[in-house]
Amino acid sequence: MTNAQSWDAGDLARRLAESAEAVCRYYLSAGRRHGNYWLVGDVHNTPGRSLYVRLHGGSDGRGRAGKWTDGATGQHGDLLDIIRESLGLLDFRDVADEARRFLCLPQSEPRQTADRGRSHAFSHDTSGRASGTGTADAARRLWAMSRPIAGTQAETWLRHRDLTHLTDLSSLRFHPDCYYRADTDSPTETWPALIAAVTDLKGRMTGVHRTWLARDGKGKAPVGMPRRAMGDLLGHAVRFGMVSDVLAAGEGIETVLSLHEVMPDLPLAACLSSAHLAAMVFPPTLRRLYVLRDDDPAGDHAVTTLLAWTQEAGIECLVLSPRLADFNDDLRYLGRGAMQAILHPQFAPQDVARFLHPVTH
Repeated sequence: MTNAQSWDAGDLARRLAESAEAVCRYYLSAGRRHGNYWLVGDVHNTPGRSLYVRLHGGSDGRGRAGKWTDGATGQHGDLLDIIRESLGLLDFRDVADEARRFLCLPQSEPRQTADRGRSHAFSHDTSGRASGTGTADAARRLWAMSRPIAGTQAETWLRHRDLTHLTDLSSLRFHPDCYYRADTDSPTETWPALIAAVTDLKGRMTGVHRTWLARDGKGKAPVGMPRRAMGDLLGHAVRFGMVSDVLAAGEGIETVLSLHEVMPDLPLAACLSSAHLAAMVFPPTLRRLYVLRDDDPAGDHAVTTLLAWTQEAGIECLVLSPRLADFNDDLRYLGRGAMQAILHPQFAPQDVARFLHPVTH
């Protein structure tokens, strides 16, 4: 392993260890938590109890979060090893890229760029995806500088996606000149942006998600990565409505808001990626979770993980499948009446009566 790889490995392993349980829930979904450990059969996610991962560091300084041992084979390592073995990866770059994908960090870049950005990656969010105290503070500052979406390009963008029920969406705001930079060596641009607040279960902001928009709001900005998030995302979400006993969760903001068009009283959560959907934290009052499935392998993995985790938690989990690629496509190309027909048989009967309103337009 080269020096550059060694630095990347140590940094990634530390960040993974900070969210050890979320990592285990995603890559070792056949296991279960027992006290301060995650127990599973082996690094290949076989059911069992011989491999144990420490979830939190010990107060006595002994034992570090993310470290694991397989009592049957004597194997041991960190969470990067778990990712490598569970996915069957051979090249370190592939392991690092997968870890970065899970953490919503930028993918591999040249050593000199990483070195220049190392001292300020947390405070300036060069990628728009890193997490840490600095970026959480930056997220709160950006939110404070943003304004309601009414009459802005953000409203135009949502209406362009056939999303019209835009009142009481307090988790969305608009910034007319949001900074965008492709990487640390690129010039800074400004574009209008839809800003979404990422919050924890207590409503505390932990980050923001940005969708940079075209000047007229009728599309995304012509930049390499028009969607980026910053702050602490794992376990958190962009939330719409107050959760009691029922919640519907998916990846994208526009996808979950598509359900809002025909079920405006249904609480919703956009987790922003399949990895974060799989690692979502359940509200203590939750009794039934609807998962909006994205039609791809990552979405399937998230659904599988949530089905296992909700069963362990005693929560009923029902999967909602779109007719087309996602529910926003269903809304835009099939219409609201078709959306109702698609959703009706997939919901519990009591929730149909409670949430599925007749189409009025």
